[in-house]
Parts: sequence; structure tokens; C-alpha cells
Amino acid sequence: MKEHFSSVWTRERRTAKSPTLSRAQIVRAAMELLDAEGLDALSMRRLGARLGSGTTSIYWHVANKDELLELVLDEVYGEFSVLDVQETTWRNAASSFAYGIRQALFKHPWVISFIGTTPAIGPNAMRMMSGLVATFDKAGFRGLDQDYAASTLLAYVLGVTAPELSWRSMLEQTGLSSNELNASIQPVVEKAAADHPELAARYAEFRCIDVDTARALNFEFGLTCFLDGLEARLNRAASPPANLPPAARVRSPGGDDAPAPN
Repeated sequence: MKEHFSSVWTRERRTAKSPTLSRAQIVRAAMELLDAEGLDALSMRRLGARLGSGTTSIYWHVANKDELLELVLDEVYGEFSVLDVQETTWRNAASSFAYGIRQALFKHPWVISFIGTTPAIGPNAMRMMSGLVATFDKAGFRGLDQDYAASTLLAYVLGVTAPELSWRSMLEQTGLSSNELNASIQPVVEKAAADHPELAARYAEFRCIDVDTARALNFEFGLTCFLDGLEARLNRAASPPANLPPAARVRSPGGDDAPAPN
């Protein structure tokens, strides 16, 4: 028989036996360990040593490591929020959210492997999703389209940022700056492009570009294109077919022009 879905958020929270160790302390220590040494360094034994407590005290708050990671993931979700869409435009709210995720990933690069695989049903995740739904509702999306817009925005941020995290990891291993590492691999890239003169010319043209600035501009370019695409989709949905004469148009309940009924 298959096991039922379980989560740290679906079971009743225990009252701590020891007043000296709280769930918040455990989560904070786990995040510090993950930020400093990465996912492979996290174990209940090492976490207990960091807290100056035995693993038994930790297991009173979480049943296993998976539950601990759920708590840590929700803590990361709490570091960024969606702007109140009643006080700004939906595009500003979506853009702020995208940059918030990006900065959180740079701060906690280990978290990217858990997004989409670890249950995100904690209070911070719910608050985040509520804000996103409100954002795309204000934009004009309805029903599942709100979820599609939100998930595509998240996919864009993850897709662009993941290679940057790998690049940063390589920088740490080499001890070089972005521009130094780029310069060191430039001759290899140009040699590989020898049979493609158009590519070789482009690589030579951008030899002296600041890598970090280029990556930041690349993210902004893609985000703007994504939001432009959403806006264009909304505008198409709100516009009546171009071949209808003005007399065949009526006002829809929402105030938009719509084809007159037959």
C-alpha cells in the first residue's frame, strides 16, 4: 500500500520539552550550516553539535531530515514577498517578485534543488502564492491562467539563475573573478568557433565585456520580454476580432468591447 502524503505542516506541532531549544533555533542553525557548507554538510548530528544539543532534541521538533528541509525552504520563501498589488502595477509586483527570488537564490544557492520537489505549503509559501494570484488577477488573468502565469514566471527566474549559480560555484573553486575566468577561457572558445566566423567575430567583439553586468542585463531583458508577452496576451484577449464592423460590437459586462451575440 502506498504511503499517504506527509508533511511537517500537516501534523500537529509538538510542544517543546526543553525551553532552551525551539523550532526557530533549529531552522536558523540549519540555514547557517547550509549557507556555509552546502547541502552535503547538513546532518542531524552536525546540526545538533552546532546547537550544542543532542539529536533527540531536534527529532522532537521534526520527524526527519525531509521535514527539516521543508521548514528551511519556507524560511527562504519568507525572505521575499510580493508587493501589494493594490499599491502598484501588476508588472511592478511581478518584477519585484522575480528579483526577490533571484537574490534569495544567490544568498542560498542550495535551495534551488528543492523548489518544485519539496512541499511548499508552509505559511510563507502560502502568503507568497496569495500575493502572486492577486498580482495576476489584477493583470486580468482568470482561473488556471493565473497559475500558468505564476509558474512560468518562476520557471524563467530559475532557468536563468541556475547557470549563474553554477558559474559562481566555479568562480569559488578557481579563485578568479568573473572577468578573469572569462578571459582565461576566451582563447579556447575562439578556437572552437574557428569554423564559424560569425561566432568568432561576436566572441572577439565581446572579449572585454563585464560579465556580471552582462548577466544582469540579460536577466532584465528576458524578464521584460516575459512581462511584455503576458501583456500582449491580455491585450489580444480583450480586443474584438479585427474584421468585425463597429456596429457588431457590444460592451461586455466588464466594459470591454465584445462581438455582438447572434
